[in-house]
Amino acid sequence: MPRIQAPTVAEHRRRQERAILDATRALLAETGHAPSFSAVAKRAGMARPSVYQYFPSRDALLTAVVADVLPDWSRRVHERVQAAATPGERVWEYVAANLDLFASSEQAVARALSAVVEPAVLQAPMERFHAELQEPLVVALRDLGEPYPAEMAELVNSLIVQASASFGRGPTEDADAHGVPSPLPYDEARAMLQRLLGPYLGLSGKP
Repeated sequence: MPRIQAPTVAEHRRRQERAILDATRALLAETGHAPSFSAVAKRAGMARPSVYQYFPSRDALLTAVVADVLPDWSRRVHERVQAAATPGERVWEYVAANLDLFASSEQAVARALSAVVEPAVLQAPMERFHAELQEPLVVALRDLGEPYPAEMAELVNSLIVQASASFGRGPTEDADAHGVPSPLPYDEARAMLQRLLGPYLGLSGKP
């Protein structure tokens, strides 16, 4: 029997499960593919059979990763929005927090999960995730005085998706000799959104 290095058996299991989920998440970000249990066990520092004690199959493991990462992403955005002082700043922090997620390794995790998890498994958690993520944005827009906060929230989200899609793209005139656009740096994409939204949010002149 493996030695329990925790105050209680329950705490030991919690730590082991956390290690497995973190290992799987890291491997998804690095490879873009569902990792084998051997790879997960090696990254988590445990024996391969131990992984099966917590997750009987790859599908069970990936489903658990989905249930783990979505609340984490939502929490990151909510914390930044709640820390902002004014409605306009709350809207901007929503934008900036989402851009940061798109620019981080978490985007690779999202792409990998979309590729390896059955759509039926992803649908309900993703719908809940987007609904929860939308709430602070709609509230901030309403507090800003926007007469159509839900509709404006959809437009803001569209801008975020469009800006994040431009990471790695550049203006046509910046294309190389083969016609391949040069990358648009993250800071530039963020600055473009700030120039566009700043006056509406009352952020003009602020860094």
